Formats: sequence, C-alpha cells, structure tokens
Amino acid sequence: MHLFFYSYIIGITVFKYMIYKTTIYKKFYRKEECLCQVLSSEIIFESLLGENPTALQSVLLLTAGHDTLFSVWDEPGHSGGSGDFCGCFSDAAVWGQTSEDPERKPGGAGILAVICQKRSGIFEGKTTGTPISLIVYNQDQRSKDYKNLAATYRPGHADYTFDAKYGFRDYRGGGRSSGRETIGRVAAGAIASKILHTLGITIQAYTKAIGPYSIAPSDYHFDEINRNPLYMPNAQTAKKAEEFLSDCMEQQDSAGGVIECRIEHLPVGIGEPVFSKLDATLAKAIMSIGAVKAVEIGDGFSVSSALGSQNNDAFCLDKNGHISKSTNHSGGILGGMSDGDTVILRAAFKPTPSIAKVQNTVTKQGEATTLSITGRHDPVIVPRAVVVVESMAALTVLDLMFSNMHSNLDGILNFYKK
Repeated sequence: MHLFFYSYIIGITVFKYMIYKTTIYKKFYRKEECLCQVLSSEIIFESLLGENPTALQSVLLLTAGHDTLFSVWDEPGHSGGSGDFCGCFSDAAVWGQTSEDPERKPGGAGILAVICQKRSGIFEGKTTGTPISLIVYNQDQRSKDYKNLAATYRPGHADYTFDAKYGFRDYRGGGRSSGRETIGRVAAGAIASKILHTLGITIQAYTKAIGPYSIAPSDYHFDEINRNPLYMPNAQTAKKAEEFLSDCMEQQDSAGGVIECRIEHLPVGIGEPVFSKLDATLAKAIMSIGAVKAVEIGDGFSVSSALGSQNNDAFCLDKNGHISKSTNHSGGILGGMSDGDTVILRAAFKPTPSIAKVQNTVTKQGEATTLSITGRHDPVIVPRAVVVVESMAALTVLDLMFSNMHSNLDGILNFYKK
C-alpha cells in the first residue's frame, strides 16, 4: 500500500515538473519545491492518519488554483492535544512582497482561539518567492461535546456521506466538513488580497440578508459593515436581524442568509472563454465553501424573467472617453471574462445544521433515534463566512490574472522586457 502512495506522490511531482518545463513564463515554484511540498504532505499523512488509507483525501486532494496554487491540510481542531491545527501552503507569493498577517474577522468571542505561525516563504518581513506555509493551532476545542455523535448521523451534516464514501469519519467537530477548515483559505486569501491591493483591485464582501431581512442596494451604507457583528451594510436591518436570531436561539433553531461580494477595478479580459470562465471559476470556488447552496452573478436568477432589451447592458463612453456600460445586469462579466465593471456575486448559505431542537435520525447501525445537538453552535453561519467568501474570490481572481499574463504575445514581451 505504501508503494502505491509513494508512486502516486512521485507521479504528481513529475507532472508538476512537466508543467514547470513547458510553461512559457516564470512560475512561482521550482521542481525542487514541488518535491518538498508534496513529500511534506505525505509526512503529514503518515503522522496524522496512521495506516488508514481511506483518509488520503484529508491531505493530498485539497488543492485549488492553477497559476496561484494553494493547498489546505488539517486535523481540524479536536484531536485532543497540541496537534489540533489547520494550515495551508500557498504559491501566491511574488518575491519582495511585504508580508501581512492573515486575520479572520471576529464573528463572536471565544469560539475559535487561533495563533497563526509562518513556517516558510517569508524572510525579514518579505516573501521570498517560495511557497508560504502557515499553520494555525486551535486552543479552544471541546471534543466532549461530540461524544454522543460517534454512531449517530446528524441531519444536515456530512456524517452519513463520509461514512458511505470512506468507511470512516472523525466525529469530533465534523472533520473535513468543519467550518474550521476555512482558516487555511483565509490565510491564503490574505496573501492574495495583498497582491491584488498593490494592483488597485479591491474585494468587499458583506452580509446582504439573514432570514427574512434583506437589504436593497439603494439602502447600502458600506461604512456600517464593520460596525455591527453581522457585517450588514445597514444598521437598522442589522438590528432587526439580531433580534430575529435571538428568537431563533430561544426556539433552539437557526437561520440562513446571503453574502454579497463586490470586486472593484478588475481589468477587462480576466477569465477564459470556455471552461475557465471568470463566473464559472468564482462559482466553483464559492460553492466549495461548506453550507453554500447557490451562487449567482449579477442579476442572477432574475434574468430568467427579464426581456432581452431589459437584461442587455448598453455600451457607452464614460467621462474619460473609455468604453463603459450604462447598467450592470451582467455583474461585470461577459462571455466568461471581466468587462471592466464591478463584479458582483452572491452566495446563499443554508441555516446552521447543528441545532438543539430535537430531530429524527438514525444510527450507523440503521436504528431510528432522535437527536438534540448541544455545545457551542452559532444560530447563523453567514457572518463568519463573509471573510471566507472574500478570500476565495481573491484567490480565484489572482489565479486568473496570472493565467492572463500569457493570453497574448504583448503580455509575454512586457513580462520579460528588461
């Protein structure tokens, strides 16, 4: 079995080396780093997961991106000791970039105590151009809260599907399906956001709706986002939503909501015309976040009831004589490529599945039972996920921007011009 794993690892390394040799412009990793990076994942695999080959997915298959590669790996917070950690490797490191500590926006006190440590890729306050390795230790785990879930499937969770697929699951906190997994995305996203910021590109996510309380674009006040714990751009709606969530908690229930994300000042032409469309790649990245059940771009589902004359964005010239649009129903994307307008996307999050209200379920042995989930669980996921949506958008855009560097000969010539 070990021979198979090492063959698999060497195969991945050779494949990456082939990409390195055939890529027309400089990649941000070298063949030696690929070997080190993949073998370090194998070491983590053996030390964390022992002889259980069905858990290979916990380390080697959680990689995203093409030109901006990042991988997340973890033992997500409930292994009972100093080894409770999540981490990421990121190739989103341009040599000379000033480093920035990635931070998760606070969604509540005391739920996840984190310490982020840089392990490689940064020297004297600047990135070196080699992959950055970051690790976060969870020092506030309570595995005892999950003891009664060892043989019981929680409604709305991935317990049953994990058992069916791998024949094994870590019931302490949800394992790979835990929201703790997203800390690696946020850490890598902070690096990507730093690079985008130097290019004048900004990404802002916020809570558009919680339960029945939604904010119309005409009522947005972006300076309010960080003034309330729900990250809503309207103080009055935020207050009503807080009261609604308090009622949910009293009823031992939870709520869902919508996060909206705006990408400003993105150049025209980012994204590919077919399989790596900007909207398709963003949708894939956002849908990979746990609890996201739908993604829409621009007017989204409402375009199905619009007329062509209503949905089309008329072209015009702005005050500086540049080509622009009079409206933005497309959400800043045409033909899978950015059109120069603000990219607008929304993600719908389901209600927190862990609720204290008694629910019907079955055990692993197929016996009918009921379940009431206790412990520290938020009545809504949305506020904590705002920074995750922001991070995944940043990583996606940066990756496509790097790919766009060789979309025409001028880009290659400018890149290598002395």
